[in-house]
Amino acid sequence: MVCEIRYRGRWITETEIESVRKLIAENPTANRRQLSVLVCQAWNWTQANGVLRDMVCRGLLLLLHRQGLIELPPPRAKMPKREPGRRKTVQRTFLTWDPIETSLSNLRPLEFRQVRRTGEEGLCQSLIETHHYLGYVQPVGEHLKYMIYARGTPVACMAWSSAPRHIGARDRFIGWNQEVRRKHIHLLAYNTRFLILPWVKVPHLASHILGWMARGLPREWERIYNHPVYLLETFVDTERNKGTCYRAANWICLGKTTGRGKADQTMKPNRSLKDVWVYPLCRDFRARLCAP
Repeated sequence: MVCEIRYRGRWITETEIESVRKLIAENPTANRRQLSVLVCQAWNWTQANGVLRDMVCRGLLLLLHRQGLIELPPPRAKMPKREPGRRKTVQRTFLTWDPIETSLSNLRPLEFRQVRRTGEEGLCQSLIETHHYLGYVQPVGEHLKYMIYARGTPVACMAWSSAPRHIGARDRFIGWNQEVRRKHIHLLAYNTRFLILPWVKVPHLASHILGWMARGLPREWERIYNHPVYLLETFVDTERNKGTCYRAANWICLGKTTGRGKADQTMKPNRSLKDVWVYPLCRDFRARLCAP
């Protein structure tokens, strides 16, 4: 019987499954992680920036193992199970700086630092965990983090990640179908956290930062991940904020979310509704995002 499995948008054929069995047989001492690397190398399964998709491959190997199609070596170490819904533990910070209350013109110039995988990443995460009402959640997939400074004093933090797979208002605005969305969703960047630090009182600072991000973020994203982004997006909880800074930075409000999470099975709202805001980065963004 011909066996094909669809995993993360890719059809895995019987021939490929047989090649996995062969790799396992030829590498009897390899652990699961090493096998996922070997499979990625054999299939040339990489991200746009050339990095192997070994974490995705590891999930595929586990799926094939559970379905009895391959036999993986036993795991060498058992990781402690997290409680359901528990976030990655991030140390809160008790650092504070002198209050800043001035005009934007007096505050400039600002310094924007992309801090992912740098010595400042921990500070960025701690500030978000301490001062943002949602705390810090480790992004999955492609993501960048920024610290914004004024004369050495941190004034803001931002975090960006891969976009959610399906947002009705956004998808209707773009006009793409399900298949095109699946292929091009990586061409969007999602603003997961935006924090003006509590000791900073500067009118128009937030919209000014958003304006810089519209220019600086796409360059950094393409440099690191080797592909462009054509649309920025975010959610605004209207029970707490009005989205004024996004409107001032010429973002577009598309409507509200459905209030259902990605794992929803009831088709009923189970969380607060949020406004969906987007910012196109080029005039022909629809043509680029909807290209076959």
